[in-house]
Amino acid sequence: MPGEDVAGAELSLSIHWSGRFYPTGRASCAAPGGERPPSYDPRALRPSSRTIRAVAWGVVATGVAVPLLRRRLELPVLVVTAASASAPVALCVALPRTRGRDVATCVLQMWAYLAHYEMPNDDPQRLEARVRVDYPVRIDRALGLGELPGARLQRLLGRPGAALRAPEQVLVWCHWLWFLIPHGTAAYVLLRRPERFERAALHTYAVFDLGLVGYWALPTAPPWYAAQRGRAPEMRRMMVEHGEAFWKDRWGPLYGVLGGNPLAAMPSLHFATSVMAARLLAEEGRTHGAVAWTYAGALGFALVYLGEHYVVDLLAGLALAEGVRRGAGRAAPALRVLGRRIQALEAAAHA
Repeated sequence: MPGEDVAGAELSLSIHWSGRFYPTGRASCAAPGGERPPSYDPRALRPSSRTIRAVAWGVVATGVAVPLLRRRLELPVLVVTAASASAPVALCVALPRTRGRDVATCVLQMWAYLAHYEMPNDDPQRLEARVRVDYPVRIDRALGLGELPGARLQRLLGRPGAALRAPEQVLVWCHWLWFLIPHGTAAYVLLRRPERFERAALHTYAVFDLGLVGYWALPTAPPWYAAQRGRAPEMRRMMVEHGEAFWKDRWGPLYGVLGGNPLAAMPSLHFATSVMAARLLAEEGRTHGAVAWTYAGALGFALVYLGEHYVVDLLAGLALAEGVRRGAGRAAPALRVLGRRIQALEAAAHA
């Protein structure tokens, strides 16, 4: 009967799409009309390894491109966050693990960090309307027993109006060389102790990422900014003075690239990441630790003396670094679960 044929076809489709299937070679109930329902192989619905890799590379490319295009396309923050934060994970799926992939993953992570560091300053007027200027002045004045520590240091050690002396230039270079410290530490651990690299990288870049929370939630002005607006005692910004004298015409473009958000002082990630680097290098030996802690101390002094940070910014950076270090154990179970899932995708992409 024609009606029976239609009923048989409907039953066959309903069994197929409901997921109740019968593997080939096993007895099964026949659909009306004596025909077996179509067999279902779950592997047929799994994407091929080539497809997984193609998707992963697409996510990587998107994560690189979106931060570059965010201003031109006026992309929402959540879009930039989703795209850039996904890129390091996608790279771990697209490529099998090597030292080169580890380095590239860290580069993509910092690419995402830089986008989020700069984004509050995409609208400078809005950022200036939100920036907090006075609270660090009050706290540092209390810490300095009535005078800002940075202003006191410049009054006691500096020479107003004079060119920077050699020790002051050394402090400026101590500040500039900071860019090499956290990433150089991670690279050193990768080369010398690759079994410790995951931990070193997670600790280092967690400090960067969590520091962004302060930059977005509580944008805070540095001492030189407060001084320029009459909200703090007059202070020289020696880094800019020496930059103009040393780099000459190249200083403007150079500072434009590296100073993407001038109102991101709390916490001091310069100091926080240097403390974390000292912690990690101290695990490699006493000499490593002594050198790293000496640098961290010199940098902390330089940041305050040069007018780049308040003491309270450094204290917040220290608390951040120690908080990441102490909280790593609690985060470890969740990170292991996430790591296993990424490894499963990586295995499927290279099966």
